[in-house]
Amino acid sequence: MKTLKTLIRASVCAGISLSLAGCLTSTPQWDAHFGETVQQISASQVLNPQAGTNADPVTGVDGGAAAASMFRYDKSFSQPVVVSSPFGVGLGSSGSTTGSP
Repeated sequence: MKTLKTLIRASVCAGISLSLAGCLTSTPQWDAHFGETVQQISASQVLNPQAGTNADPVTGVDGGAAAASMFRYDKSFSQPVVVSSPFGVGLGSSGSTTGSP
């Protein structure tokens, strides 16, 4: 009889503690810091935050080379490379060589 009362008391205490744990929330703490990680990661990816205010022209590439590279870049998207089989990369042609000396 004594163990039954102890079990009943323990189950009542466990039920009360579980019901009170359901009322406790940490959501306001999380909401206060929502988005900070994304802002920190985005800021760490910027090499020079003041680059927009720099009015100096870019040096090192002449206009003809830049125009040619942009033309090739645009052309690469209009005519994509066709891969016939991903398993035959670097194996040469698919023709048979049997019977040739």
